[in-house]
Amino acid sequence: MLDLPWGHHVVLLQKVKDPAARAWYAHEASAHGWSRAVLTAQIDTRLYDRAGRALSNFSQTLPPAQSDLARQALKDPYVFDFLTLGRDAQERDIEQGLIDHVQQFLLELGVGFAFVGRQVRLAVGEQDFYLDLLFYHLKLRCFVVVELKAVAFEPEFAGKMNFYLSAVDTQMRHPDDRPSIGLILCRGRDRVVVEYALRDVQKPIGIAEWETRVVASLPAEFEGALPSVEALEEELAADTTRDPSSSA
Repeated sequence: MLDLPWGHHVVLLQKVKDPAARAWYAHEASAHGWSRAVLTAQIDTRLYDRAGRALSNFSQTLPPAQSDLARQALKDPYVFDFLTLGRDAQERDIEQGLIDHVQQFLLELGVGFAFVGRQVRLAVGEQDFYLDLLFYHLKLRCFVVVELKAVAFEPEFAGKMNFYLSAVDTQMRHPDDRPSIGLILCRGRDRVVVEYALRDVQKPIGIAEWETRVVASLPAEFEGALPSVEALEEELAADTTRDPSSSA
């Protein structure tokens, strides 16, 4: 096995039973300098099973060498266990949470991603458009536009991403940069719908799901047993308007 600290070997032997997966984790830990805590986290989030699994059109839109590298740079699903969001969280809530935990976010994205900005403005014609998140990938040598969705994938998401990538390539891409790549992170996706949506798109786009801890609602047996916010507000209003002389 690769030259790793003894603690890493213990983690690999205790937590990874499949020899091929163990060798893969050992190689990645050595290549990227993972600490034992990072190695443990990557195993716990099943990175071996997720790496390179995002649906994409890279083989049709990128040269073979870059296509393979881009495919390996993405995963499916992405696991944002450092977030705690309610079930009704909107895209901006997710985006803010990822920025608040940008170090963990970059770790989950993987080696090579450098954060460029959030809500990056693009002026096209007489309109302004804003990218959720913009990264530059040091190995792929290209911009990576990330769009966050709190819902399952819809075909129109691919069309909008194609538009964003055209604008980024025209306005921001350096002559030495490779074509920009889009990554759409959704709450779910239907493989057949994704394949149809990407079939004739000319820009390289990957589609993946994201997962996180969700703030649990009250158990059903307690729902209705506690007053609602509206009921509390009405009670407080009544208290403030009640005639003090009426109290016995």
